[in-house]
Amino acid sequence: MDAPSAGSKGTVLSERQRIAWLRLIRSDNVGPATFRDLINHFGSAEAALAALPELSARGGATRAIRIASEAEAHRELEAAHRFGARFVGIGEPDYPQALKQIDGAPPLLAVKGALAAAKRPAVGIVGSRNASIAGAKFAAMVARDCGRAGYTVVSGLARGIDTAAHRASLETGTIAALAGGLDKPYPPENHGLIEEIAVGNGLAVSEMPFGWEPRARDFPRRNRLIAGIALGLVVVEAATRSGSLITARLAGEFGRLVFAVPGSPLDPRCHGTNGLLKDGASIVTEPADVIEALAPLAQLELFPSSRAEEPAGESKPITMPPGDSDRMRIIDALGPTPVEIDDVIRHTGLPASAVYLILLELDISGRLHRHQGGLVSLSD
Repeated sequence: MDAPSAGSKGTVLSERQRIAWLRLIRSDNVGPATFRDLINHFGSAEAALAALPELSARGGATRAIRIASEAEAHRELEAAHRFGARFVGIGEPDYPQALKQIDGAPPLLAVKGALAAAKRPAVGIVGSRNASIAGAKFAAMVARDCGRAGYTVVSGLARGIDTAAHRASLETGTIAALAGGLDKPYPPENHGLIEEIAVGNGLAVSEMPFGWEPRARDFPRRNRLIAGIALGLVVVEAATRSGSLITARLAGEFGRLVFAVPGSPLDPRCHGTNGLLKDGASIVTEPADVIEALAPLAQLELFPSSRAEEPAGESKPITMPPGDSDRMRIIDALGPTPVEIDDVIRHTGLPASAVYLILLELDISGRLHRHQGGLVSLSD
């Protein structure tokens, strides 16, 4: 039985808005969470861009903030067009419905391929790069059967398990999440595979700029895309220290189902998956285990709402900036230990709007560090 479509709700950005969104997310000290707060506070990316210099100065920055120019945004849009790709905003119909609900969802995704792949419920399959023959065969079996059941298979284009999962779901639909720009897929030996994905029933996605060579720190960000797009994550052969376990941890934090394939205690590639089973992951010994567990979720309208949307014509009133005394109260309340923003509000007794604005100032000036789960701390 085919799984239902995830729907196509959302608001389409105008070209002017898309350029402003691209400028904002490519500006210094603006990550996905900061982007969302800026849009929520100022009402539009254009208004947020105009406010960045003042926010940075009030937050105590020692140098002028770099703001991406319109020319830079146009060049990246042109690069995407030449590459056969486009940018999809978080509130738009073609943005993966499950992904936009996670903390720090990318405001813009560069995508190339069949957008229909992002509209179906997805299952993630990840595991060892140095996969065994049996592990790769089982990953392919799960991917093939999940695809036939109506699910898109999402993975990270890595060697081993990822490659097996992608190849087994080329016909039914697969999503490859990249750590670098769409034009810089990794590893090199999978350049042919990513082309097969993008020209067939699959989709390549990335939040990084075109021309961006992936670094080690970019792969955990890529992993959160896999965990966020999928309703459930299957881990096949993962060592104790591996990116697959990072993906599994993120999937758990996002409220996704986590599955693990048991393996020999004598095989280091299975130590991580066996550990997941000890920690409560669902055991997988056949594809039906995954399909049956996900079926109730796929039938529900789990992700009806959007965040960081910017409907045309909407504006927000400009609020007066907080005073220096309020700013110091928040700085004194913060430290290197991550805390919840609600605790900052209670501790300082300041209005929530003032606290959020001051945190934005500190963030834009590079003095605030955001953590998973919405926690914040002062940067070193």
